[in-house]
Amino acid sequence: MTEPCIITVAITGALPTKKDTPAVPVTPEEQIESTVEAYEAGASLVHIHVRNEDQTPGSDPDKYHAIQEGVEKHCPGMIIQFSTGGRGRDQNQRAGMLHHRPDMASLATGSVNFPSNIYENPPDFVESLATRMLEFNVKPEVEVFDAAMLYNAAHLVKKGLIKPPVHLQFVLGIPNALPARRSLLEFLIKEREEVLPGSTWAAAGISRHQFEVNQWCLELGGHCRTGLEDNIKFDRDRLAVSNAELVTKIVDIAGDYGRRPATSVEAREILGLTNAD
Repeated sequence: MTEPCIITVAITGALPTKKDTPAVPVTPEEQIESTVEAYEAGASLVHIHVRNEDQTPGSDPDKYHAIQEGVEKHCPGMIIQFSTGGRGRDQNQRAGMLHHRPDMASLATGSVNFPSNIYENPPDFVESLATRMLEFNVKPEVEVFDAAMLYNAAHLVKKGLIKPPVHLQFVLGIPNALPARRSLLEFLIKEREEVLPGSTWAAAGISRHQFEVNQWCLELGGHCRTGLEDNIKFDRDRLAVSNAELVTKIVDIAGDYGRRPATSVEAREILGLTNAD
């Protein structure tokens, strides 16, 4: 019997532009269309960033809401997750769309070095984001860019700022942060079981590590993330033609590991979310 795997599609992110790949969706209309294609391919969770007119990272709550409404209309039950990430965004803007009450939002629980800057998440800011998510009944996805962020998440649970069961995403392969090493992922999974019992987890492999990390997740019982935010290539030789193609790449091998794509209903049950109306 196969076990369901939640496939998250990170459709846009903060970095890729049309110059990098024509496939990356940057307008709300493009993002909705790309999400529908990924949903039909097997994704049950969409991770959303918005862009300004010049393709730089944006924070416009109206754009987030437009995408949310489009996904709700065309992708019944799909889990909608807003990014509160900090690339190109002021801290006072990063929670500005949570009043639209997406199912989930990303929550990095600490700061980390990126290749050319520092992704700043001071403790008081992290707590303020977690508090806003509680206020609007938004489930955090804890983004683990460094091992300390796992323990920081456990601290937030003890303070009542994150409700269990916690969902974690281990981000592997960003230079200066966690490397894409299977032994490291196995360590983090074991630590998760001790410090956050009952939690669920996924992992994201960045750039050339994406598919390898997807395979580890399928084998080790976790959930997968893919999409053009993290990697714009299908393989070493060509660009991916769409987010859906990257989703299909996981779907095509899931059965080899005794897994299958989770339906939206199954994904909501796994993450402890209420079913969509």
